[in-house]
Amino acid sequence: MAVPELVTVYVWRVPAVAVPAAMARVAMHRRPLRRTTGLRFGKLFGTGSGFRPADADVRQWGMLAAWRTKDDAEAFGESAIVRSWRRIAREEWRLSLTPLASTGSWSGRQPFGAPDGDWEGTVAALTRARLRPRRAVTFWRAVPPVAADLAGRPGLLAAFGLGEAPLGVQGTLSVWRSATDLADFAYRGAPHRAVMARTSRVGWYAESLFARFGVLDSAGTFRGSDPVT
Repeated sequence: MAVPELVTVYVWRVPAVAVPAAMARVAMHRRPLRRTTGLRFGKLFGTGSGFRPADADVRQWGMLAAWRTKDDAEAFGESAIVRSWRRIAREEWRLSLTPLASTGSWSGRQPFGAPDGDWEGTVAALTRARLRPRRAVTFWRAVPPVAADLAGRPGLLAAFGLGEAPLGVQGTLSVWRSATDLADFAYRGAPHRAVMARTSRVGWYAESLFARFGVLDSAGTFRGSDPVT
């Protein structure tokens, strides 16, 4: 798959009264999203404060999309899908990203192609995995030290877990002041290194993807402010 010209991430926070409407939108918008002009790959998802099912935040929802062109992404920003979410959301945060690196697959595809880019400035990291059912519990038990280490990391601007149906299809999105800050967490933080070492030994994942992006633009607010500005 070719490298998309732009990747966008939307995050919407809704009031408690709108949670049923948000859940309905995740189900109803899958088909029209796939038919959107210029869309190469798109996913709607729930979010959470961490990596486990118990960490789910039913008041926060999101969407990731990879676009053929920037114009396609811009047009989608005024689409019926986005307008529908804005009618129930108290907050909207949109990230515009350029792919820098990607390994693995998502739903049997390589949605970001095989980019190989350099970047100075703010970066985002996406992890996504489909857990093997028999390995899920051991994975969830292993991740709390990683989540605790992530929360205290210098250079971390924002982070949340993301999950698709069914249970066990999950990931994380994190935004960092620099690629160095991200690398310090991923490769030099003891909790994350320990989980990486166990991954190959235990075989938690039936499918996994890791991608890194340069942050081109950030608009709106995430929990009250724009983390990137």
